[in-house]
Amino acid sequence: MGGVKGFIEGGIASIVAGCSTHPLDLIKVRMQLQGEAQGPNAAAQNLRPSLAFQTNSTPSSTVHLRQATAARIGPVATGIRIFKTEGFRALFSGVSATVLRQTLYSTTRMGIYDILKHKWTDKETNTMPLASKILAGLIAGGIGAAVGNPADVAMVRMQADGRLPLSQRRNYTSVVDALARMTKQEGVTSLWRGSSMTVNRAMLVTASQLASYDQIKETILAKGWMKDGLCTHVVASFSAGFVAAVVSNPVDVIKTRVMNMKVVPGQRPPYTGALDCAMKTVKAEGPMALYKGFIPTISRQGPFTVVLFVTLEQVRKLLKNF
Repeated sequence: MGGVKGFIEGGIASIVAGCSTHPLDLIKVRMQLQGEAQGPNAAAQNLRPSLAFQTNSTPSSTVHLRQATAARIGPVATGIRIFKTEGFRALFSGVSATVLRQTLYSTTRMGIYDILKHKWTDKETNTMPLASKILAGLIAGGIGAAVGNPADVAMVRMQADGRLPLSQRRNYTSVVDALARMTKQEGVTSLWRGSSMTVNRAMLVTASQLASYDQIKETILAKGWMKDGLCTHVVASFSAGFVAAVVSNPVDVIKTRVMNMKVVPGQRPPYTGALDCAMKTVKAEGPMALYKGFIPTISRQGPFTVVLFVTLEQVRKLLKNF
């Protein structure tokens, strides 16, 4: 039962955290897609560069200002715009996919990490080296991402749908509808589109998030700065969320764009892969484009990680005797 408990505890905590912070995740996705033109080949043809030579009669300063304004909008403004143009329910677009994603991806990674943690912890000192924690996170994150990628693709598409013109929207009614239509229209392989980026991101997030939480919590308790309780869990989890956001944001931006691209049969896709997407993004929008959506990422990653680990600690207490 010990090994199964880790999956159950992690799954419950992940679903609670994912649903409660879903609107922040949706705003992050929308911001990461800013600057990316819409249409099947627009990514290669019409990305907004931060600095570019102008070839028309419009003054360059005016064009640059208009482009910068169009390409840069903050998380609060993004959230307000979604609320005004699409309604309150739009902030929870794709929440069914979030539940499925957390059920598949997070339950798997949390359970495997817990198994490896118990296996690699020194029985005498009851400690685990940081390097071992990071390795456990990399392994758990990679496996979890491979399992949960279909739900991840569906979630990104459902969250991003509202920004598309009405004629181009996919209008998935649920995660089941999204997966069924993707399979029928684009083939089974579309469910694992961007999987290399998903796996890479998940490995980075899990290693930085889970390893740093355990390490920071252990350090706080060892130094006697705080007792093992809610305050310690909040401080350690928010710190872990910040670390995870910094490490994963560039990969997350590329993953979002690759998953969201619309492939039209007979036409060249906007991106041939993750590396191509990264190069086009940096070339057209500058290197800081890889940190688009960082504020909502940390705004979401912080609360998500806090809710995740605080809930996890409480669930562990409830299931302690099972």
